[in-house]
Amino acid sequence: MPGARRGSAVITGHTVHAGGGAFDDLEQLRAGDVVAVTTSSGPLSYRVTGVTTYRKQALARSAAAVFDQSVAGRLVLITCEDWTGKVYLSNVVVVAQRMA
Repeated sequence: MPGARRGSAVITGHTVHAGGGAFDDLEQLRAGDVVAVTTSSGPLSYRVTGVTTYRKQALARSAAAVFDQSVAGRLVLITCEDWTGKVYLSNVVVVAQRMA
C-alpha cells in the first residue's frame, strides 16, 4: 500500500506501442523526479531513486530485490518496454522513496 512504513508498494501500468497507455513514458523518469500518488488517505509524493530496464529473464532473476517487502516503504512502478511488433522484451522498473 502506498504510504506504508515497510515494503514495496508495486503499481503496474499498461504501455501501448502506438501511444495511449498510462505508463507509456515511464522510462523517461530520472533520479530526482517527483511522482505523485493519490490514495484514499490523500496525495503522497515520492522521489525517484532509480530507473532500470530489465530484460524479461533479468527481471525474473531480480524479483526478490524489486518486490522486497523488508525495505523501508517505497513505491515501485513497472511497465513493459522494447516492443518488437509482436511482444515486449523488457520491463521498465522505477523505484521511488516517499518524501517527508
